[in-house]
Amino acid sequence: MSIAQGTGARPWVSPPRVAHIDLASYGHARVKTGLAPWERSYRRSVVIVDATAALFGALAGLAGRNTILGDHVDVWGSSHTVRLTLVVAALAWLGLLGRNGAYASRYVGAGSEEYRAVTRSAFGLVALIAFASFALQLEFSRGILLLTVPAMMGATILGRYMVRRRLVRQRHAGLHLRPTLVVGDARAALDAAHRIHSDPATTGMKVAALCVTDLSDPVLKTDNTAGFPVLGTELDTLEVVDRVDVAAVAVASSPTMAGHALRRLGWALEQRDVDLLVAPGVVEVAGPRLTMRRAAGLPMLHVERPVQSGWRYSLKLFGDRVLGAAALVFLAPILLALAVLIRRDSQGPVFFRQERVGEGGRVFSMYKFRTMVPDAEARLAELRTASEGNGVLFKMRSDPRVTRVGAVLRRFSLDELPQLINVVRGEMSLVGPRPPLASEVDLYESDAVRRLRVRPGMTGLWQVSGRSDLSWLDSVRLDLWYVDNWSLALDAQIILRTARAVFRGNGAY
Repeated sequence: MSIAQGTGARPWVSPPRVAHIDLASYGHARVKTGLAPWERSYRRSVVIVDATAALFGALAGLAGRNTILGDHVDVWGSSHTVRLTLVVAALAWLGLLGRNGAYASRYVGAGSEEYRAVTRSAFGLVALIAFASFALQLEFSRGILLLTVPAMMGATILGRYMVRRRLVRQRHAGLHLRPTLVVGDARAALDAAHRIHSDPATTGMKVAALCVTDLSDPVLKTDNTAGFPVLGTELDTLEVVDRVDVAAVAVASSPTMAGHALRRLGWALEQRDVDLLVAPGVVEVAGPRLTMRRAAGLPMLHVERPVQSGWRYSLKLFGDRVLGAAALVFLAPILLALAVLIRRDSQGPVFFRQERVGEGGRVFSMYKFRTMVPDAEARLAELRTASEGNGVLFKMRSDPRVTRVGAVLRRFSLDELPQLINVVRGEMSLVGPRPPLASEVDLYESDAVRRLRVRPGMTGLWQVSGRSDLSWLDSVRLDLWYVDNWSLALDAQIILRTARAVFRGNGAY
């Protein structure tokens, strides 16, 4: 007799099995993210550009095979080797771009990280082929590779720049912007909202609404809230997200929206396929200077010191002198022709020399082509009241002291070419803050004096961002941003943008 029969117990029956636990009911289900239609279209355009650049690089390698060194097998390899090199390079190019984040949506239309990814991919392609040659005993053409990779990289950067410019124009027209909810302390949230609104091309966002810590904050009663509806407090964030249908939530500085509260907000937004952006509270600092570090599980933002010394800065100063000297030699005929035109147009010296303040507060004599009548400085006092400048700098769109030739020189910034002499002498740089007058420095606030930490430049962010149309605060902000975030890549970008700014002539007077 069994135990069950002897005791009258009922036989054991296993409980019904639950198929699964519904994570969605707890707010932790995995969410499949997707791209907006315009983002998919943009990515397709970039892929087409990259594929075209790969094809261009291959054709450039083939064209250069016989043009540069001739059909030497010891340099180029056999026809089979050349074909293998071109096929591997073209196919690996797109894969390496994707691996290095060149298609990441967070880099769309802003910053230089996209171009850095292209550069890393070029070096990675060379390393990949070198490794394959060693490990797989495959024979590649070094000569073809030497031509193909730079051609691919250059064509890719140029093509992506053109696609980005088209996106910038569309964003300025109000297209392809992600509706964003700004959350945080009223003052910080308004500041973030105004920054986003002032530069839609870079941020790719438009402010849809605000949620603030305290609805009774006096800051909300000012005119600064115009155009930014305040729809609730921080506790209403998720309700507003669902109601307004935003694509991103930007958290500005807030004493309450931090720690576990911020973590839970990120989880909830993940379920809604909404991005979370957190402003670190450190303004005007470029991405390369910011790195995340952890201490006992606490993420900490480490701000690197600005690069104002070391081999990279020494390379900049050395390159300034070399390129400045080469430019003087190359432009000598043009400089001579301009000098003749100036002398024939009006009486007086060809060059205008003025004392300016340079690196470390040292005063130097800056040279420019004369664009005004000889007694221009004496007539300045009578024109002060007609100044159209920014409060510190004197500027006048129709300055009667400017000569006919001088107006043309100013229009295309040709009057600044003699500053190459200052560059060669080590008093100025090709790129840097604007060289101020001593009288301007006397009016500086303590923050603005930081501009003198580096050598002034012939061009800079102020030159490519509006020139004389900038306000004083904007010009200081741009120069300080340059000082704090300088890099060789930034200098190269500014030089390229200078050519476009000079050609357009906006703000030149």
